[in-house]
Amino acid sequence: MSSLLGQRMSIVGGGIAGLATALALARRGVVVEVYEQADEISEIGAGIQISPNGSRVLAALDILDEVQASSVCAKSVTLNDHGGGRVARLALDGLGPFLMTHRADLIHMLRKAALLAGVEIHLGSRLDAITRSADGVGLRFVDGRTITSPLVIGADGGRSRCRAALHRDDAPPFSGQVAWRALIPLRAGEADTLPEGPQIFMGPGRHVVSYPLRDRKILNIVAVEEQAAWVAESWHHEGDRTRLKRAFSEFGPPVSDWLSRVERVMAWGLFNHPVAPQWHDEELVLVGDAAHPTLPFLAQGANLALEDAWTLAASLGERVDLVEGMALYQARRRERAVKVVKAATRNAQNYHLRGPARHVAHTVLRGMDRYAPDLLTRRFNWLYGHDVTDGVAGF
Repeated sequence: MSSLLGQRMSIVGGGIAGLATALALARRGVVVEVYEQADEISEIGAGIQISPNGSRVLAALDILDEVQASSVCAKSVTLNDHGGGRVARLALDGLGPFLMTHRADLIHMLRKAALLAGVEIHLGSRLDAITRSADGVGLRFVDGRTITSPLVIGADGGRSRCRAALHRDDAPPFSGQVAWRALIPLRAGEADTLPEGPQIFMGPGRHVVSYPLRDRKILNIVAVEEQAAWVAESWHHEGDRTRLKRAFSEFGPPVSDWLSRVERVMAWGLFNHPVAPQWHDEELVLVGDAAHPTLPFLAQGANLALEDAWTLAASLGERVDLVEGMALYQARRRERAVKVVKAATRNAQNYHLRGPARHVAHTVLRGMDRYAPDLLTRRFNWLYGHDVTDGVAGF
């Protein structure tokens, strides 16, 4: 029987990290309540990639089949130059399910599974303050409600109030990069011309990532450019589509065609948040972006959140003392999070090379693609081959 049976915990944040953690804990007998600031679960966000390290967690949570049914399965990642010519192809066959899905779809399935497992989800719960007492952590919401919980899990994103309650961070520096997100409908027969997986188009100082979603009916586009100007760090900042098209005017087909069809685009500045030095104290612990915000250049934000969710629940279940369980969780997760965050930061530099360095790097990649294609795949074994569920007791 789980040592967590009947214990009560509260989660701040109802995104992927919060809902996956709630589900993993509820399956182990924890009485879980989730407090989400949004008034409704909506279509916020766009496409995300669930690589094999994340899909293994979905399988352990027993929702992989449902997620896979609403996703597009990737068989490769293709690197192209900004003119559209292929540079290299990373084969994904045999690594495990690599899924391209809409964030809202994954949220919906996690929420449904969590509710079935007995989790209570409170929408419209915007956190106002965190207090401490002998009874545990107090959460006060802007509408005046207050609750006290013996253990609070902060899953409230990169600008986490829960993280701020653990330690003070300096303001993160602007990375000098701005990301644009857009969705466009795919025309009849257009999906058949796309590779079976994400495409990355690399140009001097900028790049574009694209992949199909929802039965290959829409195309997810993420365009990143280097900028000196600061742009708000928010999912809700509407961008100027004319500015987007001008910034990527040197990109050839198919990118130029896709961008000509963009009707609405969201933009946000990217910031270099450090991985939190400490992820917990006696009654508060962080998961997901609250612990380790990452730049989106390795597509690992959702996957790290899923890994955290499983590992935290398993670690708490392996220790009678919750503080020891949280310490075990941090010990298992922090080094990997640091490595992934650093790799994501390097990827932006690799995608944006200029001049002779760009020519040399692309020539090397083309040579590897032609003569040693397996070597490209093996370079990512440390990332995609990681399995936080291996050897860990289930529910």
